[in-house]
Amino acid sequence: MQKPSLAFLQKLVNTPSPTGHEARGQRVWLDYVTQFADETFSDAYGNCVAVLNKGGSPRLMLAAHADEIAMAVNYIDADGFLYVRRMGGIDAAITKAQRITIHTRAGAVRGVVGNVAPHLMKSDGDPKPPKIHDLFIDIGVSSRKAAEKIVRIGDPITLVDEFELLRDDLAIARAFDNRIGTFAVAEALRLLGESKSKFAPEICAVSNVQEEVGLLGARQIAYSLKPDIALVVDVTHATDYPTVSKAQHGDVKVGGGPALTHGGCNHPEVVKRLEEVAAKKKIPLQHEAMSATSGTDTDVIFWTRGGIASALISLPNRYMHSPVELVSLKDLEQIPELMAAFALSLKKGEQFKVKI
Repeated sequence: MQKPSLAFLQKLVNTPSPTGHEARGQRVWLDYVTQFADETFSDAYGNCVAVLNKGGSPRLMLAAHADEIAMAVNYIDADGFLYVRRMGGIDAAITKAQRITIHTRAGAVRGVVGNVAPHLMKSDGDPKPPKIHDLFIDIGVSSRKAAEKIVRIGDPITLVDEFELLRDDLAIARAFDNRIGTFAVAEALRLLGESKSKFAPEICAVSNVQEEVGLLGARQIAYSLKPDIALVVDVTHATDYPTVSKAQHGDVKVGGGPALTHGGCNHPEVVKRLEEVAAKKKIPLQHEAMSATSGTDTDVIFWTRGGIASALISLPNRYMHSPVELVSLKDLEQIPELMAAFALSLKKGEQFKVKI
């Protein structure tokens, strides 16, 4: 990965972007894509768009969500300890004993999620996993009045863990889900902007909000943009580590290349074209099946208005929704290459329809 791209990825991942409070991360994204776009803009709730080859046809939307799972201050007790509410798929069990940042209007406040020492816990059988309302945060004060001078109800909270290279092309971070997606669509825009080849479609690179709490930003921006085709980028569960059942969850490996999902919201002709351009570019692909839903923004984009021909491209990710999400940067680099090749394959005015 070239140095400017890696620096952008690291800055993007390290910038807190809790769901519903994505503005800081969106600013980082917009600052990067502006140099490759004809125009950029954002909407009422902070969905951000970068347009290239405006007026081209068909209109191709490359979309990914900017938000990360988080918590919010829900209650402050008399002794100044904070209790929280979940924002997205936080796992309470692994959130204990973590350092956190509370994002207040006045700035960042550091705290820790309390953890009772085993010596002080009752030993009646195996301990039960905590519920989110069991967690409490210590910010180093001794009263509600002192805490209220620093934080307020509703302030978002993220874990402290940041981007780190583990070994070779493997990297770990707390929020690859789904800053890798917004990184990938930005890099696809860069590749197309730097391409010497003319291309037909208008490209709308999108960094959308509030996926973790209901796929909400994707609904808004897909309705507004009215794309003809949409490629969605997200993470998927790698299953190449102990205790995960491949028979149940499929066979997806970190380092095995991007994954394409088949069925449901994934338009078969768009998926077929992705497979064709991947073969020409010698990009290895992995494959996943879905049942009723994909669990991604694709689920709401594809049925917007009269239906948008859509497909999901996923990055294998170990330990999703944890502080140590692990991905391959080589896998990640191949996603914008695949999207750019797909865009270059499109003919003027081309539409995708299921063959009957």
